[in-house]
Amino acid sequence: MHDQDPQPISVPTFEVALLAAPKAVPEIRHALGGRPDVQLCVTELLSNVIRHLGEGTPVTVRLTRAGEGRTRVAVTDPDPRVWPVLREAGRDEEAGRGLALVDAVSLRWGVEQGADSKTVWCELEG
Repeated sequence: MHDQDPQPISVPTFEVALLAAPKAVPEIRHALGGRPDVQLCVTELLSNVIRHLGEGTPVTVRLTRAGEGRTRVAVTDPDPRVWPVLREAGRDEEAGRGLALVDAVSLRWGVEQGADSKTVWCELEG
């Protein structure tokens, strides 16, 4: 479900600014601990930045508690123009499934556009 009207969120429980690079993905996964759904979403959102904006793009990865006991995962990057697109990857395609995975495991997801950035977020149970 794509949603562009997120609810207010609380103070981050985890926040890190980094340069998006393939080596950063396992480091972030490790730092996040044992929630596979959170790790999957961060991995896919961060990988989208690397693929579509390029290695070395500055990003902020943030986890917060959202309403009704949900966990919100958010990745902010400096390009407000390049929005993620949910698509169906063909059987033989090696890419294009990341946002579909986020959509499948999250309760909802969306994009917040700023003047000089955007934040792609999703909310998970728990």
